[in-house]
Formats: sequence, C-alpha cells, structure tokens
Amino acid sequence: MRQAFDDFFAPGEPVSDSWVLDLVRRTAATVPAYGKLLRENGIDPAGIRTFEDFQRLPLLDKANYHERYPLPELCRDGTLTACDMIAVSSGSSGRPTVWPRAVEDELRVARRFEQVLVDGFKADERTTLAVVCFPLGTWVGGLFTQACVRHLAVKGCPITVVAPGNNKAEILRVLPELAPHFDQVVLLGYPPFVKDVVDTGLAEGVDWPSYSVKLVLAGEVFSEQWRDLVSQRAGIADPIADIASLYGTADAGVLGNETALSVAIRRFFALRPDLARQVFGDARLPTLVQYDPASRFFEVHDGTLVFTSDGGIPLVRYRIADEGGLLRHDELLAFCAGHGFTPPPGPELPFVFLFGRSLFTVSFFGANVYPENVTVGLEQPGISDTVTGKFVVESVEDADRDRVLRITVETAPGRTADAAAVAESIRTELLRLNSEFAHYVPAERQLPDVVLRPAGDPEYFPTGVKHRYTRRS
Repeated sequence: MRQAFDDFFAPGEPVSDSWVLDLVRRTAATVPAYGKLLRENGIDPAGIRTFEDFQRLPLLDKANYHERYPLPELCRDGTLTACDMIAVSSGSSGRPTVWPRAVEDELRVARRFEQVLVDGFKADERTTLAVVCFPLGTWVGGLFTQACVRHLAVKGCPITVVAPGNNKAEILRVLPELAPHFDQVVLLGYPPFVKDVVDTGLAEGVDWPSYSVKLVLAGEVFSEQWRDLVSQRAGIADPIADIASLYGTADAGVLGNETALSVAIRRFFALRPDLARQVFGDARLPTLVQYDPASRFFEVHDGTLVFTSDGGIPLVRYRIADEGGLLRHDELLAFCAGHGFTPPPGPELPFVFLFGRSLFTVSFFGANVYPENVTVGLEQPGISDTVTGKFVVESVEDADRDRVLRITVETAPGRTADAAAVAESIRTELLRLNSEFAHYVPAERQLPDVVLRPAGDPEYFPTGVKHRYTRRS
C-alpha cells in the first residue's frame, strides 16, 4: 500500500522492464487459483525467465479462470481482506461477475485520469468541476471514476468532484449552481448519455460555452462526426484536445486513454479510409488510445487483445475478447509522416486500437447487450411462433447522431410479426436479465428499434452461412 502511494505522488511513472515476469512469479506464489492453473498445465513459475517463456503461459478468460475458482482463491493469499471495494459487471445471463479491488488499483488507474485531466485539460492550473455521469452503485464506472479523480485532488490539483451519476435531471440541476465557480467543467460518462445531457441542456437554455466544457468518455466506439457534433453543441472549442475517450473494463479498470496525439491521428484516418485499412486491417474506424507499458502489458492473439495487469485479481495473459491490435509509437508516426501528416506532439507511448467485442456483445450507453438476453424476448408466447429466432443487434447513429439500439429480426416463413410487440418483449427481458442495461440506459432509450425482415433476407439472414447475432455499424 505505502509503495503504491509513494509511486503515485512521486514525479514521473515507475518503469521496470521486468515487472511482467515479476508479476507472474509473485502471482503464482501468492494467488492460489493461478498456482493451481500452472500446476495443472505442468508449468514451473521459476522457469519463466524470458518473454518466450512468458508466451507459453496459458491464456485466461472468465470461463477458464474467473468462473472456475472460488472468488477468494483468485486474490492474493486466498482472501478478500486486502480488497476494500467490489465492482460488479453483468454477465451474458444476468449473473454478476465480481471484481474485487484495492486503493492501489485506483492509484494505478488515476495515472490515466491524470494524463487526460492534467496533461490534456490543464486541471493542475485551472479550477475544475468534475461531474461524474457514469452510473453509481456496484458497477465499475461511477465510483471508480470518482475515486480516481479525487486522488488527483489529493495530489494537489484544484479539482472538485460532484457525482450525480446517470441522473440527467440532477446533473442539469447542479450544473448551473456550481459551474460558474470554476474555470472549466468536465463531464465524465458514456458517450450517448453525455450527448443526451448536452442536448437536453440546450433545450432547457443551458449556456454550455460559458462552462468551458471538456468530456471524458468510455464504453463506446464513436465516430469523428459524433465528436464534432457534440463539440459544436457543447461549445467545445477544440475537439482534439478537449474530448478524451478511455479504454476501460470492469476486469482491470482503465487500460489506455486517448490523447490529443491519438485523436489527431484517428481524425486523419477518418478522412483516409484507404490508409486506415492498411494500418488497422479493417474498413471500420477503431478507438485509438495510448497505454503505459509499465502498467499494462498487451499482446494480440488471433486478432483479439490480451493483457496482463496487477489488481485485486491479478490477471496474466487475460483474453478480454476485444478485437484490435497494437502499434509502436515510432511506427505509427512514421506512417503518418510518410503520407504527409504530422500530428501534434504527445506522449511517447505505444498505441492500442480496438473495434469492440464483435462476437458477443453490442455496447449501448456503456451496457453490454448480449444476444442471449434478446433471445429470451423472442421466445415469449405470442412472439416465438411468428419469428425464427434469428436476429442482428446493432448500435447505430440516427440523423441527429443519437445512439439507437436496432434489432433486425427474421420473421417465420408465411407469418406476420408485430414489431411493437417484439420490441416490448425484448425490452422486458433486457431489463429483467441485464442489470447494466437497466441502470445504464435511460428509460426513454430502452425500447429497441425493431426492424422485421423476411426469412432468408440476403443482407441480414443469408442462407448457407453461419449467422452472426451482432453487427458493428
């Protein structure tokens, strides 16, 4: 504990080339579950001396590790006593996944908030009102964010935190009272919810430009057109410097964050999809962030990201199922320079890009929408006999750049389905099974936009190929 505080309050960030190998040995010695896993795979942790040795370690995921062992055995010394907070994320069936953490974990993540708020927004020089708009409660976003930002205040930054959570009325009630007393206001939340706050505020006469608004976002891949539109409506002068997205997970907190450098590069690729495909291997524009290799170690396995990090549950080669990749700092800047683009200066840290979990979920207002939840809605009496059970879930932007949960459903041959009834049934089951959906998504956005298509529709339900239940737009 003392070392974590010393590292956080000391200038600069601690760097050790051997920290990953040290973490493996320490985790094997002190975490019962990991020690058992290595023994079952015939691995002696003392033999892990090189990166090649490290790469022979088994990949972890929720199914083969977190759900396999009792919770205390996943923690150091086989006990929860060193962990003073619990975060919970919803599983695909609504069963919660529990992630214990300690203050040390918050201090590690606070470095990423420091890079955004201090290095990016100059919150060490400007009085700053940080408004936590993430949901509060057992979910990782709200209370974790509040704690990390308060650590920066304790470190000496003139930051004051208010945490109305994802209560739009409360946010718009406290802002006019508090904002005039600060040099700038930072809204921290999921992109569609923050946009909803901005739009509602405009309709109610909120003078956003007078607040000098900055945004810290997480949980969604959004377009650069979205960034520009929200900037215009919130009176944000510089979309590159004043909006930053975090790459965060319930498993390990924040893994990386946007910087003015990464945003400028992403905007360059948004205008050059041909070059984006060369770099990212896909026509989609991913989230592009920088990460600290002294705190988070990344690998790529079969096109998905694998990370190693310390925490309440130490994770070694943990496969999070996000599609993405890694880029060296010098490599990416050289590519940009070779195509006539020089981005603004920024930290000399490597880049990680991610498209999201295309195989399993769609993120909507920060909540993971799982196909399994939708399936239950289609299996209800009066619905199941009119549809085949196939569907495609998408999070799309409408003409006003608002996020919409669209579910395209295949109707049964020769039958007529009621789109409104299907939508209501799906919403009912999402609220029942998925606590993130129930608490993250505003009530007025919880009813999905159901589109009915005939059986065998060539665009959504082609015959003879494996069906995919989610789609990235």
